Amino acid sequence: MDREVDLASVHPRVASHLLRIEDVHQDGEDERHQDRHGGPVGVPVANAAAQLGPDHISVAVLCGIAGWADKSLIDSKLFYPLSVKSSIDRLRFYTTQFPLVEVDSTYYGIPKPETVESWAAQTPAGFTFDVKSFSLFTNHPTRPLSLPPDIRGDLPANLRDKRILYAEHLPEDVVDECWERFRGALEPLRAAGKLAAVFFQFPPWFLPSSRSLAYVEQCQERMFGFQIAVEFRKPEWLDDRHRDGTLAFLRTRDIPYVAVDVPEGHATSMPSVFHVTSPKLAVVRSHGRNHETWDLRGVPPNVRFRYDYNEEELGQWVPRIKEMERSAGRVHALMNNNYSNYSVKNAQQLERMLEAWQK
Repeated sequence: MDREVDLASVHPRVASHLLRIEDVHQDGEDERHQDRHGGPVGVPVANAAAQLGPDHISVAVLCGIAGWADKSLIDSKLFYPLSVKSSIDRLRFYTTQFPLVEVDSTYYGIPKPETVESWAAQTPAGFTFDVKSFSLFTNHPTRPLSLPPDIRGDLPANLRDKRILYAEHLPEDVVDECWERFRGALEPLRAAGKLAAVFFQFPPWFLPSSRSLAYVEQCQERMFGFQIAVEFRKPEWLDDRHRDGTLAFLRTRDIPYVAVDVPEGHATSMPSVFHVTSPKLAVVRSHGRNHETWDLRGVPPNVRFRYDYNEEELGQWVPRIKEMERSAGRVHALMNNNYSNYSVKNAQQLERMLEAWQK
């Protein structure tokens, strides 16, 4: 028997999408959607499941935040009900507020498959995840403790005892195994049709070059069967010399470019370019505009990204996102200004502004 969805329990944008699928299946099958007294029953998930994945969602613009378990958000007591205590219960509540979330914890370590299985199982049909790549794969410093315990245990002592590692320090077979573990860990989300993209956020020292482009290709090949998206932190990728080549490369490889909102005028400030490089997906990540904290190193994200957007600043992105929507099947707008409830408040504001634009 088809499992039914309680539309009252899901975010309105997801519910709207499910109702559209209901309409598609209604013709010629009305009797399947009536109980014996002639009343409507819930949305038949089994028939619609193949259409519920992110590749088929008809609600083109989804808003959300980076990290539903952000400590600063939890400590603020301004978003989650006080009765919601566990990470999975917070995720369940989050899905009633937003249709999209970015998982940041995967940057700090490869998750256990059973953890990811719980994410898939405890979220409603139509809910969408974006996942951040493990730090080892984007040339970021990685603590040995971030590696799976058995992999770390097999490392030579001179590597195991290092404060930080880079992929180039590790034997090739160890790096290969980390990639396999990462893919395997994300498989439950992919299989459930709830994983949209894996974000590869490259650091400022990842410079524009043929070698770097080859590495991006390698990342895409390593993640075969998964959609990747790329964010750069070195503005030279989009300067007059490299911009056309960078965007052409991403278009050729069907890789979404992640547009960003950041403080302007810093060495790592990417320009506000919002070109669509894949018809499947466009992404905007908003990191705040805090000039005082942007260049700080070794500080928690809730310090560096502490910024509360005003409506004028959010409004600058509304026409850009609507323009992106014309070229991409989906647009994901994610708030990464993780301090207190700033991210959820701004995501809700942006969502309302986008909806008002349509009227």
